[in-house]
Order: sequence, then structure tokens, then C-alpha cells
Amino acid sequence: MTTLARGNRGTRYRGSGRRGRQDRPAWVEPPTVPGRLGKGLLLTLVVLAVLVPMWSVMVTSLSSRRTINEAGGMVFVPRGLDVSAYVTIFSGGQVTRAVWVSTLVTVAGTAVSVTLTVLAAYGLSRRDSVAHRPLLFLFLLTFLIFPGLVPSYLVVSGLGLKDSLWSLVLPGAVNVFNLVVVRAFFMNVPAELVDSARIDGAGELRILTRIMLPLSRAVVAVVALFYAVGYWNAYFNAVLYIDDNDKFPIQRVLQGYILAGQSPHVTGGTPNLPGITAYPPSLAIKMAVVVVTVVPALLVYPFVQRHFTKGVLTGAVKG
Repeated sequence: MTTLARGNRGTRYRGSGRRGRQDRPAWVEPPTVPGRLGKGLLLTLVVLAVLVPMWSVMVTSLSSRRTINEAGGMVFVPRGLDVSAYVTIFSGGQVTRAVWVSTLVTVAGTAVSVTLTVLAAYGLSRRDSVAHRPLLFLFLLTFLIFPGLVPSYLVVSGLGLKDSLWSLVLPGAVNVFNLVVVRAFFMNVPAELVDSARIDGAGELRILTRIMLPLSRAVVAVVALFYAVGYWNAYFNAVLYIDDNDKFPIQRVLQGYILAGQSPHVTGGTPNLPGITAYPPSLAIKMAVVVVTVVPALLVYPFVQRHFTKGVLTGAVKG
């Protein structure tokens, strides 16, 4: 007579000298030894593909002219420490201004985008709100239809935003994907909480600030990270709308240095440090600018990482 035995690894059949397993999906089965080794090898290769170029960029930015000449370009093995490239780019000039511009655009743009996204997501999550379905349809329509560069340029120019820092913020202030994620979270909040708050006399703004936002810190933190990284890494809007070199963000400066082959414009002459008497090599300055553009995102991510998985999966899976 066949009996069932339940264990930590699922349901197994036992009896009559036979042992079988209940039909289960392949992804529920425990990983095999070759599978674990293969995944470990694949993840190791992915990590090396990311770390090796970053290491070379970092080492090159800290290398002297002699070390770069001996290596014939990018340096992989460090030979001494030379910080003259960083001293030069932060001694004044275009790179220093670009860093401040990018910081200002990132902070202001993230604040504006998160505020608009949360307000729009909360309004669209209330099914009894005015014009709920038409407005939701208009937002979702942008997934399929994009106006194109020429209409966008004409709108920005017509609004008087040309050559203004607001042209780097307002055209992409609301990302529809982030809006849908936040809206899905708001819709999953139990309706009893909202109803009880309304019975107590709370208005929509108080419900949003006192109930919704405290419950949605994880998803808001992830959305803010997405916006901040997007604003920090964006350069194409600066190419289209910014003509004044003093208003270039750091990514636009980097694009000019690396792709267009422009020479770095810095002031201050030879760095005023003991033992540094020559102007740093152009390649070291370019790699130093690359490091400056990457480091802020690396510094911010650890503080948001614990919310990342929860925030991304919120509203994506139901069950």
C-alpha cells in the first residue's frame, strides 16, 4: 500500500519498494552540483567583466605620464600613485562647474520627479478620482507612442527652456514605468486603512502623507534611485538644449572628452603639489573624469540596496 511522506524537500512517494517524486516544476527542484558550479562560474565572469575595466580606468587615472607611455595607453598594473589628474580637474574650470551642474540637476530633478510621480500615482490609484481612466490611458499611451526629437525640441524651445537647466529636468520629469510601479503599490494598500482615515476626517493629502508614504518607503526609495541615476547619467538633453559651456553637466563634458576627442579645459596651470611639476597626461584626466561620473552612483546605491528587491517586485507579482 502506497503512503505519502512529506519532508523539507517536498512530497515523495514511499511504499512497495518504489520511490518517486510528485510532478513539480523544474525550478522548484534543488540545484544540482553542476548547476551550482555553472552559476558560480557565470556570475564570476560577469563580475570580472565589470570590475576589470573599472580597475583599469581607476589605475590609469592615478598613473603618471611615464607609466602610461610605458603601458602604451590604459594601465592595468599600478606603478606608483599620481593624483595630479584629480587635482587638475578640481582646481577650477569646466569639469568643476560640470560637477556642480550635475549635482544641482540631479537633486532638483529627483525631488521634482518623485513628487510628481507620487502625486500622479496616488491620484490614478483612486478609482473614484476625476477622469481616472482617460488620464491613465494617456499615461500608458506614452509606452507605445513617442513624439520624437523634433516635436520635443519645438516644445522645449516654445516654452522658453532652451539653454536653461530646467530643460534637463522637465522633459523627462515623470517616467511612466515608475508611475505604474508606485500606483500598483498604492492600489495594494488595504482599503480599510483609507476608509478609516476618511471616517476620522482625513483629507486626501493627509491620507497620502500619513498612510501611503510611510508604507511605501521602499518603493519610493527605489524610484528615487532610478530618477537620480537617470539624471546623473543623462547627457542627450544637454546636447539638444544646452549651448552654454558653463551649463554643461558632467556627462556632456565626458562625452566631449571621450567621443569627440576634445581637450580637457581646466584652469590653474600645473598642480601646486610637492613633487608634481608637469601637467598630467590627457588620458589620465579623461579617466579621472570617468571615475568622477561613476563614483556618486556607487556611493548612493548601498543606502538604497536593502529596499531594492522589495521596491522593484512590488506590484509586479500577485499571488
